[in-house]
Amino acid sequence: LQIPLPQAIGPYRVVRLIGEGGMGLVYEAEQPSPKRRVAIKVIARGIATRAMLARFRNEAQVLGQLKHAGIAQIFEASTDVATGQAYFAMEYVEGPPLTRFVRDRSLSDRQRVDVLARVCDAVQHAHQKGVIHRDLKPNNVLVALYDDRPVPKVIDFGVAKAAGQTLTDKTLMTGFGAVVG
Repeated sequence: LQIPLPQAIGPYRVVRLIGEGGMGLVYEAEQPSPKRRVAIKVIARGIATRAMLARFRNEAQVLGQLKHAGIAQIFEASTDVATGQAYFAMEYVEGPPLTRFVRDRSLSDRQRVDVLARVCDAVQHAHQKGVIHRDLKPNNVLVALYDDRPVPKVIDFGVAKAAGQTLTDKTLMTGFGAVVG
């Protein structure tokens, strides 16, 4: 099933679809002011249940708590006035998933350890803030080059758990036997 590409989401001009997951869709988009590329995450139409919307809002709140160079930053969480669709705009990471980056670049063992240590540092930051990712895997770590140095960015906190803090007005509980991440 081909999903039609929206022209815009909120004030952002949609460029292309860059990802699909269990919760929704991620688009590359252009923010008009300040002008920059962003990633826009939306809940896929037809699955926007109350529980799904609560998880979506939770992800935005979690990302708002995390300020680390190794975690993709959130810029805005809102609802598109024209469509009523919830979305959030975040840092666009220009790079492939972790394992593809390592394979394609033929990194030495030392370079691999350095990249993995940076991922661990980002995850430790989240843990220090009381956030458990719960879906950490190579596809949720994108690696971009900045000044010819690999910089991994942890993404997709859609099933993250905030330990010991309330981030939303709704209580998010994982049901017994429910699989997340």
